[in-house]
Amino acid sequence: MKSLCNLLHDAMGERAMDIREPDITQEEILVLQDKNFDPENVCVVTGAGTGIGRATAVAAAANKIMTVGLDINEKEGKRTQRMARDMGGQMVFIKTDLCKDEDIEKAIADAARLGTIKYLVNIAGIQHIDSIENFPMAKYDLMQRLMLRAPFFLSKLTIPHMKKSKDGTGVIGNMSSIHAHVCTVNKPVYNITKFGLRALAQSISAEGAGKVRSFTLSTGFVKTPLALNQIPAQAAQRGITSEAVVTDVMMGKSRIKEMMAPIEVANLFIFGFSRYAKYLVGGDLLFDGGIVLTY
Repeated sequence: MKSLCNLLHDAMGERAMDIREPDITQEEILVLQDKNFDPENVCVVTGAGTGIGRATAVAAAANKIMTVGLDINEKEGKRTQRMARDMGGQMVFIKTDLCKDEDIEKAIADAARLGTIKYLVNIAGIQHIDSIENFPMAKYDLMQRLMLRAPFFLSKLTIPHMKKSKDGTGVIGNMSSIHAHVCTVNKPVYNITKFGLRALAQSISAEGAGKVRSFTLSTGFVKTPLALNQIPAQAAQRGITSEAVVTDVMMGKSRIKEMMAPIEVANLFIFGFSRYAKYLVGGDLLFDGGIVLTY
């Protein structure tokens, strides 16, 4: 019998297929020279079936890292695997329900057989639009488990591998949001989990002694199924048109009026993993078009 998380992800996967994500081309991928960007080292990416997770998996593979993609959506996850391999990278997809500890444990054990786990990217997430007083607690529990507990458990399992690597280093990137800086109405649990990921990154870095470091990446709205699928709910909650949600709510405060492409976000994770980001220890990369800090 499928878990609640499994069923929800299946439904999201079906909807996501109706939305065409921007194409990823070789020219758009940031490729860096780093001694640890090597097929002997493994990068685990959650949410690899669509959106930012897909783009990050492809970008990591293009940087010669053995990439392991995790997602509940097997069809789209395998499509990501094909995309990465078509670009000359190495990637393995493992169907994983991040709400099940046994799935997570098996996925990390399988990933460790492919090389040394050096990188982890926690991207998988969902959204539910509702006020606090009306928010279903089942949805609260689901979002907490998928978007905070799973990243914590994945970090717990992968850090020992990083410490045992040749140079004892490793990096964990967490997909955060402007909602880790400012809270918008009717997204209380999303806000809470994104603030929590910043705390997780800082906690990992505090314990990492400069060897195992972590960071968060906070963006505005990105052209992903997660962002686009919430437009109708936002419109209904606010009593405005879908067009107004995009122009007035999503991009209204941004100085850049175009939503980011997933590969632009993926490139920031590649930078954060690289030798060029050695001082990014517990920090947050805020790439939001000026929403948070300009008025």
